[in-house]
Amino acid sequence: MASELFVNGTLMRGLALHGNLDGAEFLGEVRTAPIYRLYSIDDLHPAMVETTGDGVAVAGELYQVTDEVWQRVEAGEPPGLFRGIVVLEDGRQVPGILYRRELLAPRHRDISTFGGWRAYVAVIRARRSGRQISN
Repeated sequence: MASELFVNGTLMRGLALHGNLDGAEFLGEVRTAPIYRLYSIDDLHPAMVETTGDGVAVAGELYQVTDEVWQRVEAGEPPGLFRGIVVLEDGRQVPGILYRRELLAPRHRDISTFGGWRAYVAVIRARRSGRQISN
């Protein structure tokens, strides 16, 4: 059975774990409703958590996935990430990848102001190469 899946991190096109979505149908780029905070887990992957205030809209991608693809995605997810319901900016509620709030630690940087993992990664890469980018 196929279902939609919102992803906002390393599963997105061109990023490290995108191969885990082989066989999924890309439906488009989307944003969440502004009810989430986004954190960097040691600059390896993002962690999106729902918040009751001061949330942002998070950029991501929407896919149609089969059960087989979902099993591969789930098996490749880092600890603390789980499948939950994500509210998109148009009000739709779809399955997505979230992070367990209780696992957030002070070292996990709040990167919500970047609006998404891809934007945050671009800034990290630019800084490492010596270019100056604000944010």
